[in-house]
Amino acid sequence: MGVLQAEIRQRLTKQFQLLAQGGDAPPGPRFRLEGVMEAAVISGEVKKEALQQMVDELHQEFFGETVEARLGESWERWHPFPQIPAFAVRAPVSPSTSD
Repeated sequence: MGVLQAEIRQRLTKQFQLLAQGGDAPPGPRFRLEGVMEAAVISGEVKKEALQQMVDELHQEFFGETVEARLGESWERWHPFPQIPAFAVRAPVSPSTSD
């Protein structure tokens, strides 16, 4: 594994850790990570398929299921590479009024 791929893995792990612990992944680091992933593919340093496999493996590790199991078969249609298909858990919301 090259230096760039190792950095992507480290950043992706941090993002998934935050989300799995019930936190939120700030958009800045997330967008930078997606940019690094795209640059790694454009430069030829890493294959797109290798990064997609990394995302799926780490998603499985932190969330206990594959991305496909969580989002459905055509998840890539709604989250094309290099988008990271992971989201914060919605906060429970209760109505504050009777209407």
